[in-house]
Amino acid sequence: MPTVIPPPPRPLRPVSSQHDATRPDEPPASDGPSLHIVPWLDPVADPHGMHPCSRYVELYWLGIIGPSTTWLLRRLTYGLEVHGDGFDLHLPETARALGLGDKMGKNSPFRRALARLITFELARPQGSGELAVRQHIPPLPLRHLSRLPETMQRSHRRWMAEQRLPEPEQMRRRASRLASGLAEAGHDRASIEQRLAGWQFHPAVAFHAAAEASSSASPPQEDIPSGGLD
Repeated sequence: MPTVIPPPPRPLRPVSSQHDATRPDEPPASDGPSLHIVPWLDPVADPHGMHPCSRYVELYWLGIIGPSTTWLLRRLTYGLEVHGDGFDLHLPETARALGLGDKMGKNSPFRRALARLITFELARPQGSGELAVRQHIPPLPLRHLSRLPETMQRSHRRWMAEQRLPEPEQMRRRASRLASGLAEAGHDRASIEQRLAGWQFHPAVAFHAAAEASSSASPPQEDIPSGGLD
């Protein structure tokens, strides 16, 4: 019985720079219930890309491509991590595993999710019955960024600015934001420092972030009896 991620049946073939006769926004035609998945190797974009399971993809790409396409992208990436040369994806079984039913028609939820991967250039057809998929997701293009809520656009601008900072400063800022959120949720200094250490922040970074967040947190207000003060 075919599985969602079976062993690769044949070696990787180079990704062609030209699409075949398949429409640019349609998944490649497949004679059976399987589609062969291979890596999309992009030496220009890959060094700047993020993992599909990264927080960046969840915060910024998900709102553009939708949850079904995001989960499909992660499932395909996992398959490529296990079978680096490519693998056969059982389409109906994968659709059911993602909660998209087992319909394979052109307008089915699963086919639309596949089509969105191609529309947003996260995958591209390669020959008959084969799809090349990115394993490193590039930053969100500006033409799509404007579709996000204003709060997310501001967050993305901060993220982009931080990428130009040295790595230690990026780490310090991330720790500071997380510590502030924990302080607002009621965590004390020791708890914040412990959480940050558990998230693999350097001990010195965790110590200073916890101290800063604890000192700037609003002190709890004393309850005033309903009858007023004596």
